[in-house]
Amino acid sequence: MADHLPADRFEEELLAAVPFMRAFGRTLTGDIEQAEDLAQETVLQAWRCRDQFHAGTNLRAWLSTILRNRFYSGQRRRKWRAEYDAEIIERTLVAPDDPAANVDLEDVRRALAMLPDFQREALILVGAGGLSYEEVANIMGCPVGTVKSRVRRARDELQAILYDGRRLGAKKGAGALDSLIFDFDRIRTRGAVEAAA
Repeated sequence: MADHLPADRFEEELLAAVPFMRAFGRTLTGDIEQAEDLAQETVLQAWRCRDQFHAGTNLRAWLSTILRNRFYSGQRRRKWRAEYDAEIIERTLVAPDDPAANVDLEDVRRALAMLPDFQREALILVGAGGLSYEEVANIMGCPVGTVKSRVRRARDELQAILYDGRRLGAKKGAGALDSLIFDFDRIRTRGAVEAAA
């Protein structure tokens, strides 16, 4: 049987994982306030259940499982489905002070919002979360091959959106997002033309 972490070390590692939980919560909810609530609920539940965590295992994977389960349990109870709109563009990633990097980052945020939920979730957990495919498979309750496929397809779709200029088919209820993206692209293009003139 694996050893348990001492309470002070568990607390330290738990607090260090809070920014990751907030970011992962934002990818699930599309809303900063809901993500914050979800991260806080996860911290509380993790603290209450800290004796179930074993030293030597991945704390982020364990926390991701708790956070994801809380999110989907809440979804089932409320019969509410988060649609990604302008709020998804709300700072899920932080850009450096370079203005060109900010524009690139906005493009990545918009492209991520266009991915199907299951692809975006797998990509965020593996790419940004640094979790292994096996850990993500446990979190998502699917085979490792499915996770690998979802991550690969998500990367391919991001590349198609960002570099080939292709847009994914509109998701149900995504009309407002499409309109925002069109307006954003039009304004940015007009600004670039005026700056070049």
